[in-house]
Amino acid sequence: MIEITGLSKTYGRSIPALQNVDLCIETGMFGLLGPNGAGKTTLMRIMAGLVKPSGGRIVVLGHDMASYAGQQATKALLGYLPQELGFYPNLSAREFLDYLAILKGVADPKIRRTQIDTLIEMVRLTDAADRRLKTYSGGMKRRFGIASALLGSPQLLIVDEPTVGLDPEERIRLRNLLADLARRCTVILSTHIIEDIGASCTQLAVMAKGRVTYQGTPAEMIAQARGHVWTVTTAGEAPLDSGSGDVGSIVSMRQMSDGVQYRMVGEHLPNATAQAVEPSLEDGYMWLTRGTEKV
Repeated sequence: MIEITGLSKTYGRSIPALQNVDLCIETGMFGLLGPNGAGKTTLMRIMAGLVKPSGGRIVVLGHDMASYAGQQATKALLGYLPQELGFYPNLSAREFLDYLAILKGVADPKIRRTQIDTLIEMVRLTDAADRRLKTYSGGMKRRFGIASALLGSPQLLIVDEPTVGLDPEERIRLRNLLADLARRCTVILSTHIIEDIGASCTQLAVMAKGRVTYQGTPAEMIAQARGHVWTVTTAGEAPLDSGSGDVGSIVSMRQMSDGVQYRMVGEHLPNATAQAVEPSLEDGYMWLTRGTEKV
């Protein structure tokens, strides 16, 4: 379990990245959702021991990160995949994993070889294991990053925006891999892609402007939007306000044979032709974040 209490981080004298964050993260796959600039990366870097908080307390798997001993104990149990993975492009995947394993304290060559072979197979890079990393596609690099984060059999895996820039097939493959890993260790997935959360996470938190605005299950977030989601079909123009003063937010548009169907979230019925529909996780997120400033 990870317990975060009153966590804050201010850069310089007046730039708040985190403001009084409280979170409780249990075993399984936990999603951290929010727009770019919400504070997700700062929070994950603090959990990984890479950034020192300005205030508050964080306990990771029983280790208080306020102390040096707690930070070192946490790092020994941690696998971290940042947004931008640094690597030596002229090394092969196998060579670079061997180098990282030595840095992580896996001294025995036979143990290293066995662990590296297992991880390469797990992320489906066996046929490309001896190719130079600079020849890898974006998806292959992200899968290689997962393998590097799993060296040393961590109990906690933190991954930051792992599916950004990937094609749909690679995104699904990577999501399935993370969901499988969550059966063995705690996985924290930070993203602004709602579909990635809905497909794999049992618990989630939403962040905005450095604060946690929601924590619960995907089903609970969906339930909050029930009764506030409609579809409206027009000849193409956006739906007009019904007179309530709140035309709502357009979640998506879909071309139909008789016009354009708008999916909307709002306080009131958009107009007399609107039809109520069952909300999705995306609708729940839009309902939860309505009225907030986009970042």
